[in-house]
Amino acid sequence: MAISAAPASTRATAAPTRAPKRARRWPLQVVIARTVVALLLAGYAVVSLYPFLWMVSAAFKTQQEVIAGGHLVPRDPTLGTLVDTWNRLHFFDYFVNSLQVTVATTVGVVVIYSAASYAFAVLHFPGRVALYRLFVALLFVPGVVTLLPVVLLENRLAILGTHLGLVLPFINGTAPFAVLLLTNAFRAVPAELRDSARVDGAGELRIFARVYLPLARPALVTIALLTAIPTWNEYLLTRVSLNDPATYTLPIALQALKSSQVVQYNSLMAGALIVVIPVIIGFLAAQRYFVNGLTGAIKG
Repeated sequence: MAISAAPASTRATAAPTRAPKRARRWPLQVVIARTVVALLLAGYAVVSLYPFLWMVSAAFKTQQEVIAGGHLVPRDPTLGTLVDTWNRLHFFDYFVNSLQVTVATTVGVVVIYSAASYAFAVLHFPGRVALYRLFVALLFVPGVVTLLPVVLLENRLAILGTHLGLVLPFINGTAPFAVLLLTNAFRAVPAELRDSARVDGAGELRIFARVYLPLARPALVTIALLTAIPTWNEYLLTRVSLNDPATYTLPIALQALKSSQVVQYNSLMAGALIVVIPVIIGFLAAQRYFVNGLTGAIKG
């Protein structure tokens, strides 16, 4: 008995086949231009990175090997140079001094200017716009022109030569960019969140601490990094202000490595590596927040 074919209405319809996607073909001129740009950027990256690599390499070489040159990778790497530089120059004391100044400055900047930026972004008071514009205008004032007035003022306040005489100018010098970035970050927070918190009975301080600060974390981390790194590396004001070796920071300690007639390049590079390692670690740890914070500032 023959089986009859199924009715046409019950036959499964085959799904339409899509044409395969064609790879997008760039014009030859665009390909050449992109290749040239990529090669130029790669070359620039190599040239920029080479001094850092040379510093790291020299820190693990002997003085004779550094002077001989000719190769980047140490033939007989040693930790002796780093250990000797750390112990001979008492770098731990200078490290503690730098850490104290950097932490105090960073905490001061984050606390003071986050509160000021919240006021500029959310609150309404007479002169708010003019004061904000004044802060932003200070971005165009070079810090070196205020060096002499700062030193004279610290001398009259009897804080010249102390770590407090470094922390206060550092906090003040970070004001323009900190206010600009944090104000834009706070303005990006929806006003409905503040209104909801007010309905729930939260005061202004609680709204600032529980609503705005957590949402502005990338901007806060960015400001902290942009404050900590220059403070850690600051030399000019530190050199002018500090006279007691017990108060010296790491950048000044490096100067002692060049005080002799014969410069020990391996020791100098070992000291530079000791100074830069905390900066690299801090940046890598907060890189994600740093990029997001700058992106928010540009959008703002």
